[in-house]
Amino acid sequence: MIDCKLYPAIYKRKSFHLFRNIGNETISSDELREIEDAYQHFSGLCPKIRTAIRIVPAEETTCRRGEEYCILLYSEKKEHYLQNIGYIGEQLDLYLTQKNIGTLWFGIGKTEESQYENLDFVIMLAIAKVTDETKFRRDMFKSKRKPIGEIWFGEYIDGITEIVRFAPSACNTQPWMIEHIDHTLKIYRYKKPGKRGIMPADQVSFYNQIDMGIFLCFLELCLQHEKILYHVELKYDAGLDDEKTLFAVYQLQDKVKES
Repeated sequence: MIDCKLYPAIYKRKSFHLFRNIGNETISSDELREIEDAYQHFSGLCPKIRTAIRIVPAEETTCRRGEEYCILLYSEKKEHYLQNIGYIGEQLDLYLTQKNIGTLWFGIGKTEESQYENLDFVIMLAIAKVTDETKFRRDMFKSKRKPIGEIWFGEYIDGITEIVRFAPSACNTQPWMIEHIDHTLKIYRYKKPGKRGIMPADQVSFYNQIDMGIFLCFLELCLQHEKILYHVELKYDAGLDDEKTLFAVYQLQDKVKES
């Protein structure tokens, strides 16, 4: 289960599309070691899938956004590995936010190190130390996201519906759709016809599957925060370019009663 202590970072985190005017502090070697250690304790969506990270200087990648380092995420290629790396990577994103380290999911970034510990490179997070905390979100609700009515269908859930839409996505396509029927949430990977953001057409599904893992991280943190018990069943996603692909079904139970 995800560490619920990450929940407050949802309101603070911001995608730093450019790391500018953030102060002169750098990420220390001790902090780099702490990041590597913290990663080992994050929960996996599919715990049996082996993953790893490498933290490299920015110049060793194609990312040029003013970051200090890039965190390269690697994984075994198994069913749900893309969603799993998004789920774990978003916990890392929120952890770094708590440490005043700015982040950016850089979906189209490349590195020459395509393999590490017999795992394949999947995606990277660009990072830099942010001295000025005002550079993070001060009012998350002012950030531009899809309206609730475009992603959520059925009865709204207080503390869930209005928050989960602020999940980041690797190339800012926000490819999720939720149907709330009775006590069931059906989570779809959704591709609006003709829309793909900055991604090459043949890579839309790849990155959007990562995005679904990011979204489930936000969803589960919100469910835990609201003390709503749940059971999740993941569905097979063949990575096709369909408009709607059912990915996960959450059976919601009663809230945990306060003692």
